[in-house]
Amino acid sequence: MKILLLEDDVNYKETIQEYLESLGYEVESFENGDEVIDTLYFKKYHLLLLDIRVPGKSGYEIVKMMREKKDETPVIFITSLTDIDNLSIGYELGCNDYIRKPFAAQELKYRVEQVLKVFYFHSNEEELNLNNDYSYNLTKGKLFHKEEAVALTPKEQKVLDYLITNLDEYISTKQLWEDVWEEKMVTEADIRMCIKKIRDKTDATFIVSKKGFGYKIDRKR
Repeated sequence: MKILLLEDDVNYKETIQEYLESLGYEVESFENGDEVIDTLYFKKYHLLLLDIRVPGKSGYEIVKMMREKKDETPVIFITSLTDIDNLSIGYELGCNDYIRKPFAAQELKYRVEQVLKVFYFHSNEEELNLNNDYSYNLTKGKLFHKEEAVALTPKEQKVLDYLITNLDEYISTKQLWEDVWEEKMVTEADIRMCIKKIRDKTDATFIVSKKGFGYKIDRKR
């Protein structure tokens, strides 16, 4: 899953980014709020971690602009002690949670996991039960078949994660190209081949396809 991090304290930024990447998240970090605004015009993320007081647009201003554009991407504010009194502003603007400096790595891990589970999967469980006896461990970010992990390449994992965050919904090839391949020079045949490789490692019907609609993964009914 992709996380955007806005933090102008270089040491904090590097520490947070390295820790989240060690957990398997893909992290892009920024020190200036204006850069974040520019990036959000053409990139999508699963979660934003925003310091409130930064150069350029503040964390508050970024969330206000997002929500006005109907962008509901979850946001966790990184706050200092002096920001606590104004935290109600963040919730009124539409943040999902906050974490107060200084914080332990484990606290960050749990808060990120909880927001992602509730927002994308509407669940507090550790595992999602999928069709064909597969399960997806939300904490590990891994696919299992009867307790055996399925080995995927990084790109296959990104496709899987994207379909998992949109369970039961068809995702078009164009959406995959925009959000997973980030509009890089690949053909529809390349995307179909990636889907085929995932099916080869799982089951022919694990990823459901429908002409004109795209691809999806279903929850176990």
